[in-house]
Amino acid sequence: MSTSLLLVTLFFLSTTISSSTSPNHFTVKLIHRDSPHSPLYNPQTTATDRLNAAFLRSISRSRRFNHKSQTDLQSGLIGAGGEFFMSITIGTPPTNVLAIADTGSDLTWVQCKPCQQCYKENGPIFDKNKSSTYKNVPCDSRHCNALSTNERGCDESQNVCKYRYSYGDQSFTKGDVATETISVGTASGSPVSFPGTVFGCGYNNGGTFDETGSGIIGLGGGEISLVSQLGSSISKRFSYCLSHKSSTMNGTSVINLGTNSIPSGTSKDSSVLSTPLVDKEPQTYYYLTLEAISVGKTKIPYTGSYGTSSATTKGNIIIDSGTTLTLLDSGFYNGFGAAVEESVTGAKRVSDPQGLLSHCFKSGNAEIGLPEITMHFTGADVKLSPLNAFVKVSEDMVCMSMIPTTEVAIYGNFAQMDFLVGYDLETRRVSFQRMDCSAGLGL
Repeated sequence: MSTSLLLVTLFFLSTTISSSTSPNHFTVKLIHRDSPHSPLYNPQTTATDRLNAAFLRSISRSRRFNHKSQTDLQSGLIGAGGEFFMSITIGTPPTNVLAIADTGSDLTWVQCKPCQQCYKENGPIFDKNKSSTYKNVPCDSRHCNALSTNERGCDESQNVCKYRYSYGDQSFTKGDVATETISVGTASGSPVSFPGTVFGCGYNNGGTFDETGSGIIGLGGGEISLVSQLGSSISKRFSYCLSHKSSTMNGTSVINLGTNSIPSGTSKDSSVLSTPLVDKEPQTYYYLTLEAISVGKTKIPYTGSYGTSSATTKGNIIIDSGTTLTLLDSGFYNGFGAAVEESVTGAKRVSDPQGLLSHCFKSGNAEIGLPEITMHFTGADVKLSPLNAFVKVSEDMVCMSMIPTTEVAIYGNFAQMDFLVGYDLETRRVSFQRMDCSAGLGL
């Protein structure tokens, strides 16, 4: 979608998936949505245009996490202009589907025939009547009740659970909740199938969805997300490694699913940092606790916490791979921004010509000296490189890739690039390990 919505604002998943020696571990290549390999690539746009579009998507996407403002039929989601596309097959016989992989959504949904209303799609639309493994989910089932009350309905005459999502840009999808066989191909040739996977069969979809994608693949933390449903088959673990070079031909990002997907290391291994996942509502989102941020040697306690005035509230920031920028509480941001400004050398403070970023610096011909920024999560002091915290918007100008928000704080994917970020949903922890992700590392 043009200026809306999945880690998922810069990438799409290619159809090439390789398996490791473990049968329940898979590595999937990711292609940046702005890469020449991407079906969304537009050679007519400049690097600055692509960055600004990504920043606008970040701001738009951040509103979806503000669930307190949701109305009766508005899920708070924004549309399908996400960062990753994921390639899977669905049904028997299988239909290839390319959809947005979204760590901020639970229910996987795709366009389905017979359509009441479907938007134009480049690929084939899944036809439920031609699949021998399609099965509707009844209204009183656990899977139906896993949807929130304003996202589900019931066709009582046929006892079929219904879903409905309305997005912030007026896009929408409605359909049946069903189970199907979802398959993931491997480099060895034989696809791995997951029968009985819950998904949404959308027969009434419209708005500004991109023709490239067929829907959304939910990788959130809720009960009906794809990673939650795969559960024991992937040992409740997944990770991703995003390369800052992935918008060019030179870098490959990956997502890993399964036993060996998360960073390995002992308590004495300082290269692997780990912080608890905080259980909060909605369960879809992955909440961490940010205690402070250091600018150089100056440590600033993080006093912002969405919806409360407590100094350090557990679960005060969402980690999201689909948001490009990092958004920090506006009350904290003023002092933090001032500390960054004092620490930058060889440049003067200027305004972002696009009016999107808060702290920009222009050097002329001199080299800009940027401070080291450290994110102090509970139990994990994550040191960011300049590429994680700043973005080059022109030859002689850099801007901090962190902006203020009056809503929920979000740890975006610029800050996560060139880290192996692992999610262990059994032990409820997120881990970070610095590495070069440009090689497309599978574990």
